[in-house]
Formats: sequence, C-alpha cells, structure tokens
Amino acid sequence: MRITTWNVNSVRQRLEHLLAVLREEAPDVLCLQELKCQDDAFPRAEVEAAGYRVETHGQKGFNGVAILSREPLEDVRRGLPGDPADEQARYIEGVAAGVRVASIYLPNGNPAPGPKYEYKLAWFDRLIAHAGTLLGREEPLVLAGDYNVIPEERDVANPDAWRGDALFLPDSRAKLRELEFLGLTDAVRACDDSGALYTFWDYQAGAFQRNLGIRIDHLLLSPQAADRLQGVAIHRHTRGWEKPSDHVPVSVVLG
Repeated sequence: MRITTWNVNSVRQRLEHLLAVLREEAPDVLCLQELKCQDDAFPRAEVEAAGYRVETHGQKGFNGVAILSREPLEDVRRGLPGDPADEQARYIEGVAAGVRVASIYLPNGNPAPGPKYEYKLAWFDRLIAHAGTLLGREEPLVLAGDYNVIPEERDVANPDAWRGDALFLPDSRAKLRELEFLGLTDAVRACDDSGALYTFWDYQAGAFQRNLGIRIDHLLLSPQAADRLQGVAIHRHTRGWEKPSDHVPVSVVLG
C-alpha cells in the first residue's frame, strides 16, 4: 500500500501536476495540503476520473486538506479536536483499506514570537492529544502532511539561515519530538539516515537549483504501520516541473 503526502500549494493552479502524480506514482492514498479552495471548488470530477475517491476539508483562499483514495474512505473526520472555535481547515482523517490516514497542515507560526506562533504550539498540543487517542486503538495509523517543522540540523541545508524561524525554533522541534515519543516512527528516517533529504525549496534566490532545501513534510507511523514499512521515496523531480509547488510529494510503502 503506497501512501503519499504532498503540499500542492493551490490544487486548482496545479491540477495538471496533481494528475501527473496520480499517473506516475499511482498512490493508493494521497494526502494533500494547502488546497486554497473551498470544498465545492475542488477539481473533484478530474480526480475521480483518474480513479480516486475524494474527501476534502476546504477553506476559501487559505489552508485546506484532502484525502484521495482508490478504496472507499470510512470514518472520515474533518477538523482537529480540542478547539471548537478553530475555523482553519488543517486536518482530515479517514480509514482506507484498514489503515487510518490523516492529512495534516500544521500552522507555519511566523512571525515568532507572537500570536501565530502561540497558535502553532497550541495546535501541536491538540494534535499530540488526538494522536494519543488514535494510538490507543492499536491500528495501522499514518499521520501525513506538512508539519512546518525541521526536525534536526541535518534536515536543513543552511541551519544558520533558519535559527529564528518558527519552523526551526527549539519549541517547535520539541513538540514534534513529543509527538513522536508517543510511539510514532518517522518513516523517512527509518529508511534513510543520510543528509540532504529535503521536501521543500523556497521559490526565492534559486533555492532549488542550489539545493538549499529543508525537510518539513513527514509521515509518522504507529507501531502497527511501522511493522509493515517497506520503503519511502521523496519525489524530488517534481520540484523541477514548470510552475511547481515549493513542496514535493513524499511516499511510504506498507506491506
């Protein structure tokens, strides 16, 4: 079973790229982030014609997450528990072929310190609480998405350039570790311990051409999913497409 996560950075602007990923990588499940459209504006017909069922949690102009699946999606939840007043569309989960999958778009948090960073950390706390509940089910679970956190110095080409950024601040990294310490496995690091494994390159200053990247798109696996882990892939070539997303898809294969 191949599960892929991708911050598409506007699904309508990058529809052809999305369809190309579905053709080339043929994921069983694709988790999308940053749709930047409401549910009724998602290109559902084109994606369904490619053989995928669609569940979305959209928001006009900002955020937005989706799960595309070859198999029926069951037990779908839209929105992260813990704050009924939170209207930002950043979380959706469902069960496909016996695996619970979540598509996550964690807040950026910049500028930090400030209200946006406080929201990021509070959102993280809610995610940690919900993940603990899900892990109690003792089922295959994949928490996939754009976490907006650089875990370690080896996950960034130029650490000094990111020291004061919300993606690399100590509190952000500590929250990600706290989430993992619940019993989750970073799929990429379980398969590849090398450096320069990046999933995002800024549009500015030739970052991609100079390989000044960061790794912020993660797939975290429950023990039941980690036991089935067969491999991962970072689809770096998509960043070289015309008018690409600044993120690239990342896939995990479960046996």
